[in-house]
Amino acid sequence: MTDVNEKVEPAATHVDGPTPVATGGLGGQIRVQLKRLRSGDTGLVPITVGLLVLIVYFQVRNSVFLSASNLTNLSIQATIYILLGMAEIWLLLLGEIDLSVGYVAALGGVIGTILTDYQFHWAWYIALPLAVLVTTLIGVLNGILVIRLRLPSFIVTLAGFLIWQGAVIYLVDHQGTGGAVPVQEKVLYDLVGGNLTPVATWLFVLLCVAAVAYFMVRSTQRRRANGLVTVPFFLTLVKIVLLVVVGILLIVVFNANRSTFVTLRGMPFAVPIDLALLAAGTFVLAKTRTGRYIYAIGGNSEAVRRAGVSVNRYRFIAFVATGFTAGIAGLLYSSRLGGISDSIDPTLTLYSIAAAVIGGTSLFGGRGKMVHAVIGGLIIAVIYNGMALLSMSPPTVYIVTGIVLLAAVTIDSVARRGGEQLR
Repeated sequence: MTDVNEKVEPAATHVDGPTPVATGGLGGQIRVQLKRLRSGDTGLVPITVGLLVLIVYFQVRNSVFLSASNLTNLSIQATIYILLGMAEIWLLLLGEIDLSVGYVAALGGVIGTILTDYQFHWAWYIALPLAVLVTTLIGVLNGILVIRLRLPSFIVTLAGFLIWQGAVIYLVDHQGTGGAVPVQEKVLYDLVGGNLTPVATWLFVLLCVAAVAYFMVRSTQRRRANGLVTVPFFLTLVKIVLLVVVGILLIVVFNANRSTFVTLRGMPFAVPIDLALLAAGTFVLAKTRTGRYIYAIGGNSEAVRRAGVSVNRYRFIAFVATGFTAGIAGLLYSSRLGGISDSIDPTLTLYSIAAAVIGGTSLFGGRGKMVHAVIGGLIIAVIYNGMALLSMSPPTVYIVTGIVLLAAVTIDSVARRGGEQLR
């Protein structure tokens, strides 16, 4: 079968897979970017600018914001939003939605925490994968109900929101521990509470930078060798230099001593976990046939179906990937809280959608990347962290987060209309 892009790309109006860009030096690149902006395709520009504005504002108001200890804490706070956003993106790319992802994640955290406590004392290498397996099977169930029975994903996952909320409360309350189960397994606790050594932090960051730089250069060279359009090499070099600078800054931040009582240095384990899922998700979406089909289905599912592609197969894969990612998010959520309770924040699902959309993923399907969840999750964490430093009230935090979400959806809607007018 030929590549789906050859058959359906003209009709898949929102496909956001690997995008070829024009050559022609710096002037050509500027013209391409200006054309995209005029069409409403603003990309990551507005949300990146918004993130920088928030950082500058909170730093001016409180100089503690950009301290090493607070930035490290911020990276941990953002983890749950980032991972839940990644889980949601798999379905948003198809124009679907999962309203149960927050409690599916919580169920995974509950299972992992309960099975490794002193009552059951399961080995972590059995209990934690089992927790993720359960949430993955929930994704399988959602996929079957939506695809085989042709039920709306909104209704199926809304029912799941209630069902898994009840399951979480039932499991926690029946442990006889007063409505909360503490983490008693060191491996589970260290998912967020543990840190790489300073040397390991150096090695990990430099390895990541080298790997990304290698693939950037290799991609550019392969496209040029095959006669495909690509960016000028000096722009790739600029990106690599910026990547190195960011990597060094991260090393400096994470390796600074964050405690006045003991020596506490190194990158939290949560960060490599986030990056591993980011790399895996990005690879699948950008470099595999599965990813190309998911984008195309979100852009125009009927065109993909007429091209002879099994649309339901790839929709099912997306539901499974959502459940899997939610399970990992739940384990890190339990690790960060040091346990799990029967009063899980019901807004977790809303924040999963918010993280994806604020970062730039379209609610209409066909446009989005895993990195959008990273940016959106960071923005939500920055808002919460910065406003906590300024001692702002919870209502203010909710209002500001809602305004940011509304602005992101407005930008998405403008970009969509701009793309339609351009065609």
